[in-house]
Amino acid sequence: MAVNQTLLKVNDLCVQFKTRRGAIDVLRHVCFELKQGEILGLVGESGSGKSMTSLAIMGLIPQPGGKVSAGSIVYRGEDLVAAPDAKLRAIRGAKIAMVFQEPMTALNPIHTIGRQITESLLLHSDLSKDDARQRSIALLREVGISSPEQRVDEYPHQLSGGMRQRAMIAMALACEPDILIADEPTTALDVTVQAQIFDLLRDLQQRRGTSILLITHDMGVIAEMCDRVAVMYAGSIVEQGLTADVLQRPRHPYTRGLIDCLPESRQSDDDWLTEIPGVVPALDTLGRGCAFRDRCAVKTASCDESPLLRTDDADASRLLACHHPVKSQALSERAS
Repeated sequence: MAVNQTLLKVNDLCVQFKTRRGAIDVLRHVCFELKQGEILGLVGESGSGKSMTSLAIMGLIPQPGGKVSAGSIVYRGEDLVAAPDAKLRAIRGAKIAMVFQEPMTALNPIHTIGRQITESLLLHSDLSKDDARQRSIALLREVGISSPEQRVDEYPHQLSGGMRQRAMIAMALACEPDILIADEPTTALDVTVQAQIFDLLRDLQQRRGTSILLITHDMGVIAEMCDRVAVMYAGSIVEQGLTADVLQRPRHPYTRGLIDCLPESRQSDDDWLTEIPGVVPALDTLGRGCAFRDRCAVKTASCDESPLLRTDDADASRLLACHHPVKSQALSERAS
């Protein structure tokens, strides 16, 4: 399917939480588009805001205290931020679905897998209970679960980790959504099962034309799966572009650091792995300026002013938020 039509546009999204220490901005001016039939990767360290972005899209920001404080999330011309609850419920699960990070906690332990899949079908379609059950069995078969007629009546604890993740994908696909959000879909799974899950997602995307927002911290997954990538740090997107371009010619020092942390980036097996110094800062400590500056090797006094996400001067297809974009080898040379 041609990748051209924009299905989802997140524009200047800010999410804020009220705490005892005052209001804290956990997402700051997040912007990206998801097009028809593409896989967009959202990558960054833990605490960068990836999962919170997905929860904002789904209208599931934790309550009380959390809210969208600015910006818009537009799906097919409808701003989901301003939409009434009834409209959100009609879209959530039917048009935009989500595979949560840990299936053992996302699945209800007291209901069978079949009941949890049919719940969405009965809510968003005119199927009878018998037809919804048969559809659930077909979905389990489609995602590669053996003996689906038996598994449909089993409980989450009776399934392996990989099977639970496949059941979560079946639930998300039940109503044939336009957009599938996969939040770290292979967490705690062994390497073989991880590969199977990614093959399944890619196959579903190609056969159904589903657009996928894939959330991960793994640049290797981004390279294998995604058409485009958006790099997040401390609640903001710092770089965005075509996956091949960003991985081959990263412009933001943080992106360069993530790539240099990969074992494949070493010149030989004897080389030490590169690491990014420091940790992601606590969001309540952020003030003006670039959030990455305390960990950055190329910072200057100008980094005390917050950089805006804008078109990169060296690449019109790239968005970048950095005062001092690095040359492709700048940080690699420093590491060597």
